[in-house]
Amino acid sequence: MAPQQEIPVAANVLGTIGTILWCVQLMPQVYTNWRTKKTDGLPSTMMFLWAICGVPFGTYAIVQKFNLPLQIQPQIFMVLCAISWAQTLLYFHKWALWKVIVVGTATLIVFGGVEAALILTLEPLYSDGNEVPILVVGIVASILLAVGLLPPYREAWKRKGRIIGINWVFLCMDSLGAFFSLMSLAAQNSFDVLGGVMYIICILLEVGIYLSHIIWLLRTRKIRKEAKEQGKTFDDVIVEHEEQGTEFKFSERKSRWQERKQKRLSDEEMGQGSDSDFKEPQTRPGSSRELDMAGKEDGGESRRESGDDTS
Repeated sequence: MAPQQEIPVAANVLGTIGTILWCVQLMPQVYTNWRTKKTDGLPSTMMFLWAICGVPFGTYAIVQKFNLPLQIQPQIFMVLCAISWAQTLLYFHKWALWKVIVVGTATLIVFGGVEAALILTLEPLYSDGNEVPILVVGIVASILLAVGLLPPYREAWKRKGRIIGINWVFLCMDSLGAFFSLMSLAAQNSFDVLGGVMYIICILLEVGIYLSHIIWLLRTRKIRKEAKEQGKTFDDVIVEHEEQGTEFKFSERKSRWQERKQKRLSDEEMGQGSDSDFKEPQTRPGSSRELDMAGKEDGGESRRESGDDTS
């Protein structure tokens, strides 16, 4: 597809709306991570893959000469995703702050350098009519964007459809940003199919995340209502069942690795308990064992004395 020569006003306006939404979309998520100091349920792989996605996505938008807002959009998207990814390293994986800063900064520098190199390399080729390289870059961007939205589905599967850790304002703004960006492409003189596919993938996968949580809310509405009447949360109900050892159909699923780890720890605890059970007790002065032995010795001596007297 030839690069855009003239951009209609409507495309610029819609692209600007999409860019604004995608510029601030991750700010609620970043703020939530910082305020709660938790990123449970927010997959670090999702944020990292989205950060990587900004490299081919930005390259594709610039080489294709999308309207300016859509060229800026992937760059801001990449930076915010990298920040959110760094927060998962800090809060969930418990990395040291200095290490997170060094790794996060170095990652962004590498991403920026790779994108600049791709643009300088592919733009002349594309201008000469060779569309294959930039097409490959666009396909890679679409794959990374789609794969980045798969980890939340795994988190939803673990929690029987429940979504935690993902800020709903962020997800809503992300979906709207993708929608307006898609409309911006449609308003251009020629529609870029590959660019449109990237936004459509994003919208469809995020709709799936909404539906997953809505279905979970419907399935657990009675349990949550009863818990609220008792002054409890849904998480309190889960903890009670775990402490009582009773089965609860909405308890979090454990991966095979987690099950093996839990079994290993349980076996180690049982092994330590067995060792302590079979450990021979130490005798203390005045203990019943010593008294019994002393009694036997006294009995033996008295029998010997009685034998001497009779003789």
